Amino acid sequence: MSGAEGGGEVTVELISLRRTVEVGFTRIDGQLALLVQRSDRTDREIEEHDRRISSLERSRWPLPALGALTGIAGAVAALLALIQG
Repeated sequence: MSGAEGGGEVTVELISLRRTVEVGFTRIDGQLALLVQRSDRTDREIEEHDRRISSLERSRWPLPALGALTGIAGAVAALLALIQG
């Protein structure tokens, strides 16, 4: 085998290696673009859920205050029953 023949084989291998690397980079770029798209969609969904949760929190019943009022009403009713009875 002469030096020229060995150089040709190396050139062919380098071309093949270069093509493999380019295909790999292209595939990785596509996967990264998909991940960015999914991340953006997830961020939008999280923002929408945050808005919905905030809206629900603002419109919820004030349960602790309602419980306190119910307790006071019960105590007043019991006092009235004691006084009248």
